[in-house]
Amino acid sequence: MNRAPVRPDRVAALVVGIERYAAGPDWDLPGPARDALRFRDWLLARGVPGPSIQLHLAPLPGAEPDVPYLPADHASLRRALVTDLPALGGDALWVWWGGHGVLDREEHLRLYSADATVTDRRNIDVESARDAYRSDAVPDFGRQMWMIDACRTFDERHHFPQTLPHERFATGARVEGHEQVLMFAAGRGQRAANDPERRLGVFSDIVLSELPPDPMPDPAALFAAVEARMSALPASGHAPQLPTVFMERPGWARNITPPPPPPPAPRPPAAGRALARLIDALLAYALMNDRDERQALVNELPASAVARMPRHTMPRTDVVGIVRTLRARPGGLWELYDAVTLLDDDPGRAAELKAAVEDFVTDPGPGR
Repeated sequence: MNRAPVRPDRVAALVVGIERYAAGPDWDLPGPARDALRFRDWLLARGVPGPSIQLHLAPLPGAEPDVPYLPADHASLRRALVTDLPALGGDALWVWWGGHGVLDREEHLRLYSADATVTDRRNIDVESARDAYRSDAVPDFGRQMWMIDACRTFDERHHFPQTLPHERFATGARVEGHEQVLMFAAGRGQRAANDPERRLGVFSDIVLSELPPDPMPDPAALFAAVEARMSALPASGHAPQLPTVFMERPGWARNITPPPPPPPAPRPPAAGRALARLIDALLAYALMNDRDERQALVNELPASAVARMPRHTMPRTDVVGIVRTLRARPGGLWELYDAVTLLDDDPGRAAELKAAVEDFVTDPGPGR
């Protein structure tokens, strides 16, 4: 499909980077503010006027930028979407958002605003905002690119004391002329990786490195480049994380989801089958594929059990080291089972893990 170029002075943008939340330091997320500033710089370098870029940040202390920015609380972000962006007008819109998010039971991605707390998780409903922006409530912005670097984990697995508050945006009559592209950092139920040492989001960093000079690039080509690089992340020790994109144009729609997992490896010899089953049962938990969550798991184990435990950045190698250490401790594997199921109470995975521990304890193979 041929795409006419968009003039930079006809592009508007909402750029959000939230690192600090009212919920407290447990929610701190180094990186999104820096990523947002890098994206703003990219827009300016493409010729997009500064007044057409709505920059909303909540940086961590000591990371405040030397450029003006707007707050990232719920009221400010709602006003930006309802009033400020439509007032700017234009032919094309960017929405760039980095921060925390969850997937609700209606499969809507909810992005927390900076004033979210544990008991009042104020948020923006991406699907509701998208509905408004493909209706005549927002007649401009015939082309829209929404880049969201946030987790899409299932909300119920976080066990918050209250449900999510919900506010839907007002919409107008549906129109056919808008093109919308949504690119999410993670697939359904997945976490979005963050690099706290470099203060950046892994997805954001890859997108920024792949953006071409065009201020409104071809989304299919951009997604293909991003997906190719992100599909290689597990080999370097990152948890599995593949972007998902939804593209809708007049008369055409496409939903690109992550590819199916590779076929299972050949079955190991009988002597190692029980160990392989146990490792696979542990790696079926998303938390075991994330470095920070594995550390949280290890912190739940008795100090005497982990004092000499070898650790590794690669998930499978690290899990093997954890199992090999705990198998030498009476009841150690059951302590591991208790810690894993405390952090993730999924009954299906728990049943397989229990069976795998029983299998390994009964027949760990020679030399165990």
